[in-house]
Amino acid sequence: MIQQAWLTATDPTPMLLFLEGCASDRKLRLFAISSFRRVPRLQGKEWERAVEVAERYADGMADDREVAQFPLVAMEWDDTVPGRFLIGQPAHAAAYSAMSWATELRRTSHLEDRFGRIQEVPVQIALLRDIFGNPFRPVTFNPEWLTSTVIALARQMYESRDFSAMPILADALQDVGCESAEILDHCRGDGPHVRGCFVVDLILGKT
Repeated sequence: MIQQAWLTATDPTPMLLFLEGCASDRKLRLFAISSFRRVPRLQGKEWERAVEVAERYADGMADDREVAQFPLVAMEWDDTVPGRFLIGQPAHAAAYSAMSWATELRRTSHLEDRFGRIQEVPVQIALLRDIFGNPFRPVTFNPEWLTSTVIALARQMYESRDFSAMPILADALQDVGCESAEILDHCRGDGPHVRGCFVVDLILGKT
């Protein structure tokens, strides 16, 4: 894959394949989780708790004992539940499995199959760009931009999973001298933004 193909992609599959071996396990798992959260028929209290553990696991904050309390996050595949992609398989495979499930299950009936896929594909592409940015042109982040306001905004969004303050973050960064179009345009774009967003990660020192 070349940069132009990444920027103009209409299929997320080659983008994700390109990331194998060069993206961190954490980011790949967070992409898997963000994809999983988009599958309506797999949502519910039990699954939500399992996904939260998977997020903690991706961030290195859940140990094996905690994971073992939620067998849904590591169960084998069956006909109805894509459990293994959360923790029970390697990060890149987890990301690919989750993307596939999100794309195929964004529907409630057979008649909506094609329409659901058409709707979901661009969202998966946007999620990949939110989390991984442009891997062909990594952004350089100036430590002088890390004011208390910038850090507080990024941390609040990450912890709450509410990224509605991204345009405010752009203003705060611009106020301290950030002129990076990649960063500012991303913050002010339509999103979606999720845990693993490359701008928020840069601010919080996450990889």
